[in-house]
Amino acid sequence: MQTFLFGEDIPSVKELSPPLKWAGGKRWLVPQLREVWAHHAHRRLVEPFSGGLAIALGLMPKDALLNDINPHLINFYHWLQKGLKLELKPQHDETYFYQKRQRFNDLVLTKQETSQEAAELFYYLNRTCFNGLCRFNKSGGFNVPFGKYTTINYATDFLEYRSLVQSWNFTIGDFEKITLEPDDFVYADPPYDVEFTTYSAGGFTWDDQIRVARWLAAHTGVVITSNQATPRIIDLYTQLGFQIKTLEAPRRISSSGDRTPALEMLAYRNTIWNEK
Repeated sequence: MQTFLFGEDIPSVKELSPPLKWAGGKRWLVPQLREVWAHHAHRRLVEPFSGGLAIALGLMPKDALLNDINPHLINFYHWLQKGLKLELKPQHDETYFYQKRQRFNDLVLTKQETSQEAAELFYYLNRTCFNGLCRFNKSGGFNVPFGKYTTINYATDFLEYRSLVQSWNFTIGDFEKITLEPDDFVYADPPYDVEFTTYSAGGFTWDDQIRVARWLAAHTGVVITSNQATPRIIDLYTQLGFQIKTLEAPRRISSSGDRTPALEMLAYRNTIWNEK
């Protein structure tokens, strides 16, 4: 098992930045994944937990299957494929925020969650709410409060994303519903093995962590997965035949304000990862 230290000065990425603020985003990891991806760029990239698209936008595959269980996230990406331009006027204002949050929840309640308006509101709420969190109550209503930012930079035109994401396939659902091709390049970033795991309505349990690991281990193509480097996670992937790296990664979002680097694990199989 190898350990690497990544400082706070993360190399800049020339490609398009992720349009959403996303907890646990992996933009900082893109330079490392490129070392492997460079030898497999002709393959299809599959992400079972696509999140904020940092990896896909960083690697820029021609062919990709990007899945997530969050339907509002995928709806936003579907509208990116159409060349989304905001019609709403984003405002960094608390009263306005709660009005728009209520409007978004009304759309969800009335089964209009796949509309362009819902996609626009999801973007606005994501950029304006506390720490860019994505959390819903038992009724399916978005319930993250207003964020205390000094300023916010909003995009209103997403046409620059269209040519890149048009050929990508976005899907919604549990990762085990994905049909993998034998030579797919899979990068998986499941909810981390930490106490807070409200990834979906039912949460994300240790049994789910085992399901992910076994599903990935059964794939014949390249697999790379990241997770919190807890002893049981490292043991799980080691027993399944993965090679392991651990690294100190920047902590971007923390409810306590703690920015201490977090120890993370990269597990990989069916590829060689040369070290410099």
